[in-house]
Amino acid sequence: MKIFNCFKKESWHMESSVIKMYGTTWCGDCKRARRVFEETKIDYQFIDIDKDKAAEEFVRTTNHGNRSVPTIVFPDGEILVEPSSLSLLEKFAQLGKTGDKIDPG
Repeated sequence: MKIFNCFKKESWHMESSVIKMYGTTWCGDCKRARRVFEETKIDYQFIDIDKDKAAEEFVRTTNHGNRSVPTIVFPDGEILVEPSSLSLLEKFAQLGKTGDKIDPG
């Protein structure tokens, strides 16, 4: 699984302090990432790029033309693409959002 850490300041996707996950309902990595958010009780907004063409374009632009999901945008401007469960937990800790503990396995 590939992980990209990018710092981007795109004003249209950083309008609030909400973590935004761009993904699809059928993607296995998206389902896993959503489960990590839900099990740790971390609030996030899920944006289905199959239904939102502007969101799909953002994902393609961010990922050099690829629809790589999940693409997760954090309030500090950092973007994680296809992160592992452990990478998400580490990012939550960095942001001081520890939620409930889960096994990153």
